[in-house]
Amino acid sequence: MAESKELTLVQRFSMIALNAQRSNMMTTVKKISLRAMAAAVILEVHLEGGIAAANGNIEDAPVPGKDNLHVDLAYRELIWQSVRSKARGRQLPLTWWLKRAASLPKRTLTRFERVMAKSLFDLGMLEEIPNLLGCDMFYESAGVSVKEYRCPIHEYTRITEEFRAEILEEGPISDDAVCLLWLLRESGCLPDLFSRNELDLVALRINELNANSSLAQTILPLQIYRGWELGVKHALRIKRSFIRTTVGTGLLFLFPLLDRSQAVFIETEAWFSDSKHRLEAVRKRLESQGHIFTVLKDGEIPMIKINNLVYEAVPHFVTVRIPIQGVRLLPKRPI
Repeated sequence: MAESKELTLVQRFSMIALNAQRSNMMTTVKKISLRAMAAAVILEVHLEGGIAAANGNIEDAPVPGKDNLHVDLAYRELIWQSVRSKARGRQLPLTWWLKRAASLPKRTLTRFERVMAKSLFDLGMLEEIPNLLGCDMFYESAGVSVKEYRCPIHEYTRITEEFRAEILEEGPISDDAVCLLWLLRESGCLPDLFSRNELDLVALRINELNANSSLAQTILPLQIYRGWELGVKHALRIKRSFIRTTVGTGLLFLFPLLDRSQAVFIETEAWFSDSKHRLEAVRKRLESQGHIFTVLKDGEIPMIKINNLVYEAVPHFVTVRIPIQGVRLLPKRPI
């Protein structure tokens, strides 16, 4: 994968994992993403040889990469110090470090989110905007203020397309991409990047990697969900389709829980008879809230891209006291 020299593995994964997440509240979905982001720090250190270089003297080891003055590694220091304190000078396998990072308490994850977001804000790779729900008639009328993260569309597209190409096309897969593949699986983000048919190919690639890559053999069988979240995961097995692989428990779920987009209802001021006028009303509402709007396909049910996510704009009406015409934005995958 053609790596961005200015962005680390953690920064690139965090851009995907935080995009469209609510920035001003800790949701279950975001907590899962933050756990995977903490694990990404350990993988980043591992790829640089930092864990092996400590050679058992973990308590005295400096933060790996701290002498790199070109990258703000405050996020790495926070996770490294938190996990290192539990190592107690022992030489431990990579899986132990990953599990420990992914099980850090909520207060540490909250601090980590702030540090990680600042790193991306300073690079111009993340911004805070009104959540799409702010355009929903019911949320707007209730005066609810919800914020979300948004990554620059061109950077988000570049990072995800480079990764998709490496996974879907024939050829070797780098350790960096193996790590990103595992992180996206554990955070439930794979269906954001791949269609159902493409996920079949992803499953085949996972099986190939499990046979040929020592790093993949170490991390792909590992799952980092905890407690009741694992219970939710098993419950979703009944509700949604899944793809089988031979790795670990063998499931690449299409998580409805992890959808970071909503079915938003936008009312229109008039009973428009054609999709062109309805879509224009939607455009005005979205752009007034700072959202970036692109029409991907015209028609009676247009397909539109809002920020980094794709929706179908379905004509709809709701009845309160009187029928109200509008458009229901339904999430469509992949991006």
